[in-house]
Amino acid sequence: MSKMVPVTGRQMIRVLEKAGFWVNRWKGSHAIMDNGDRIIPVSCHSSKTMPPGTQRAIIHDAGLTVDEFNELLKK
Repeated sequence: MSKMVPVTGRQMIRVLEKAGFWVNRWKGSHAIMDNGDRIIPVSCHSSKTMPPGTQRAIIHDAGLTVDEFNELLKK
């Protein structure tokens, strides 16, 4: 298993868009991402990196592995 690369909320949104999600709407500082089957809220607070547990939960909720996430991040 690979290590997670720390990302900001905006970077997480870009990776999820590459995985087939789109921004359905914004609610305050959260983007609500959708792919037709799953809905995932992503926090976009300033330019801080996401806490590791939050990042891992979003990756899991999106149906991705950490390795798949890291590959999409590189593209």
